[in-house]
Amino acid sequence: MKNLSLNKEAITELLQPIASFLHTETPDEWLEEAIKSENFQVLLIDHLICELKASQSAMFLIRKYALDKEGGDALLSWLQPFEQYVYKREGDWRELPSKNKLSKSIIPRSDSKYGQDLIDKMVLLIKEELHHFYQVLEMMEHYGIEYKSITPSRYAKGMLRHVKTHEPEGLVDKLICGAYIEARSCERFAKLAAHVDEKLGEFYISLLRSEARHYQDYLALAESISGTDISERIAYFGKVEADLINSSDSDFKFHSGVPKH
Repeated sequence: MKNLSLNKEAITELLQPIASFLHTETPDEWLEEAIKSENFQVLLIDHLICELKASQSAMFLIRKYALDKEGGDALLSWLQPFEQYVYKREGDWRELPSKNKLSKSIIPRSDSKYGQDLIDKMVLLIKEELHHFYQVLEMMEHYGIEYKSITPSRYAKGMLRHVKTHEPEGLVDKLICGAYIEARSCERFAKLAAHVDEKLGEFYISLLRSEARHYQDYLALAESISGTDISERIAYFGKVEADLINSSDSDFKFHSGVPKH
């Protein structure tokens, strides 16, 4: 893929902190499974769902920790057309870009401990993830793949079950999990890019910068909200994430572990 080689140095530089952050590299066995033609459809559909789930997770955080009911309802309305397309097969996906905007600014509720920084970072993330959602739909249209329901991956749930139940430690843990999910996505897009056709490879490469920034935003928020050294929790979830990636997994997905045959 000649166009990708032009960006090789920039890509390497961008991926260096990702590689240092993650506790393990994606196993070769996963990549070998991912590039099989019979898994192409599920790979794109799961990517589509991952973009929506990332938006939903970020929205949950700001609705729970930073907004009043009015602000929360505005966010729900924003996301509704995307959710209806996936869960109810309603609407024309080509109209979704016009839905990816808020009708008014969002300000934190007066008693919010986490404030505008949480809102600003998460709203930007949501807008970008929903833009990626639409781009994946464009790819699915290009390759003649129709959306269908698939089973959820064990990955995110496997991480979130270790989140503490008291606050603000619970929020900090969720943000750390978000950082690992974004970092792993970035790493896998980079790995896949060299093994797919040029159009899809260029798309994956185009996602790297935003995914890398998302993981950094999650970490920065976790550190800011905690106000203490969270390196121990970061290391803990790094091990949890690595165990999920390296353990045997019978269900192939974008974030699945080592394929079980």
